[in-house]
Amino acid sequence: MPKQKADIFYDGALWLFNIMLDVFFREIRPRGSHKVPMEGPLIFVAAPHANQFVDPLIVMRECNRRVSFLIAAKSMQQWAIGFLASFFHPIPVKRPQDLAEAGHGRIHLLNPKTDPLKIQGMDTKFTSQLQPHDSIILPRNAGILKIKQVLSDTELLIASPITDKKALEHLTKSSGTAYKCLPHIDQDSVYERVYEELNNGRCITIFPEGGSHDRAEMLPFKAGVTIMALGAMAKYPGLDVKIVPCGLNYFHAHRFRSRAVIEFGNPITIPADLVEQFKQGGQQKREACSNLLDTIFYALKSVTVNVPNDQTLMVIQAARRLYKPAHRRLHIAQVVDLNRRFVIGYNLYKDDPRVINLKQKVLAYNQLLKYHGLRDHQVPEINLRGWRTFFLLWYRVGVLVVWGLLSFPGSILNLPIVITAKAISTKKAKDALASSSVKVAGRDVLATWKFLVGMVLIPLLYGLYTLIVLWICMKSEMDWFQTMLYPLLTWTMLPFISYASMRFAENGVDVFKSLRSLYVALVDPDSTANLRQLREKLSQDITEVINEIGPDVFSDFDSDNVFRNDSTSQESVNELAEGGRTFSQIAAGFLTDTANVLLNDSNIFNWTNQEEESDSDEQLYFLDKTTAANTSASASDTESYKKIH
Repeated sequence: MPKQKADIFYDGALWLFNIMLDVFFREIRPRGSHKVPMEGPLIFVAAPHANQFVDPLIVMRECNRRVSFLIAAKSMQQWAIGFLASFFHPIPVKRPQDLAEAGHGRIHLLNPKTDPLKIQGMDTKFTSQLQPHDSIILPRNAGILKIKQVLSDTELLIASPITDKKALEHLTKSSGTAYKCLPHIDQDSVYERVYEELNNGRCITIFPEGGSHDRAEMLPFKAGVTIMALGAMAKYPGLDVKIVPCGLNYFHAHRFRSRAVIEFGNPITIPADLVEQFKQGGQQKREACSNLLDTIFYALKSVTVNVPNDQTLMVIQAARRLYKPAHRRLHIAQVVDLNRRFVIGYNLYKDDPRVINLKQKVLAYNQLLKYHGLRDHQVPEINLRGWRTFFLLWYRVGVLVVWGLLSFPGSILNLPIVITAKAISTKKAKDALASSSVKVAGRDVLATWKFLVGMVLIPLLYGLYTLIVLWICMKSEMDWFQTMLYPLLTWTMLPFISYASMRFAENGVDVFKSLRSLYVALVDPDSTANLRQLREKLSQDITEVINEIGPDVFSDFDSDNVFRNDSTSQESVNELAEGGRTFSQIAAGFLTDTANVLLNDSNIFNWTNQEEESDSDEQLYFLDKTTAANTSASASDTESYKKIH
């Protein structure tokens, strides 16, 4: 009976979160969820962890299994997060980094050559702050030193000599270095809880990177997931634990109404010999965990897009957009898959002179786009005669006014939520960035706090509006039927008005983005014509190089049929179009169909192409983040581009 009650709460909470996810994201697309076993113990390993508490919700939404997930005990202590997480059978984990404290005094390595293990302290309190197996964290992520023995308040021994140059620089300063004390935490109780869950045929979700971040590539994995899998199979003979890799791919993880693709890889079967090796303990146990962790890492790389930096990803995405066979409508799951295939090819041929030359051309082309204020998908649209461009520009301005008027009521009603969510999420991002050594800008917490603020404020604000209407009705001395009817209608209609206004605003934003290309085509036709020619030449160069390299990278490469028709393959249908239509998709379809009836013009609505929207999101994001190509653009960039060619 308790299990059934817990499941009811789980399903009810997940239903509510699904509605919120449909509002926050334009689209969440699963890929490969048919690979998830419907029975037996599973461990879902998800990466990259780019969206703090939203990532687990997306995994739970699309995995078709009820799951427990590991969550930081520090997060469970926050009342809102702890309350909401309690519906999903969380397994709290005390993380050492959450308990780290600043060390007293300063430390240095007195003699690195003759005594490389002895750390000397100045005004330190080692005996009260540290114990054997604890660790010391050096500033600026310079290294972590494991403690072997505490000799006194000012002397201790570390477990192994220091070889990292950054760590040695800090520790050999005459004034010493500041440090943090990191306690050792025994996680046996957590592992026992996980073993029990798995032995009962249940599922758990873990993020092996250890915490959320906003970097372009995955962080090094923690070994905990391997101990859980191998430990459960060692403790319960005959238990067959499967590990399912989950790749989380976002188009702007932190932005409202962005898109996401979650891809499930093939389940990993754990070999029996690894379990036996794990049982032996010591070095054998560490090797078994290391081998399994490598398998998990490469499995996750196969379902994610991993590049060393944002500039490289920008080049990869530009190549995928400009490759000529790609000029057709692609599903966002296909966009992610093609990006990944292009990354594989790039990693193999990044030192090839042809690829280096293409990279320089792409960076120069993107600088020209930035100078003109355009995005790549808008460049072909500026190939119109002057009078057509003029009338189309004003037509779209008229359409923009219509969308603006339709979105105005909901925008005003929800303005307090937008302002509050923006302020709180920005503050939380700054706090997270200050307390982390791996975050770049703290973007990984933005969506979570926008999400949480919305969940709290939306019902409160709509309740306030309903009370205001009730007060007005009572003051107007209406009869009891009207006094009850109007507040009830207010409470009922507000969500629909808000959602419709949001969709109208999205259409308006799409129209607004399309105006820039038309304006530029009017005021600077020669420059835009030159930009189109440069784009066409770059597209030809990229297509030529990829067609040469492609057969060497992928044995099934076919330049004439790079994209299979999704409708002809049941496997493709399963991978790219799984699941029923959500409320958001049904409502969006209705509103879009209505809009097309009211304002039917193929020239106007061609900006709503999914690929174009995804591309424009990618391009805007990475043009903003690219540092190597972020110098001031000018007309001389065009000449530079020509010289590259």
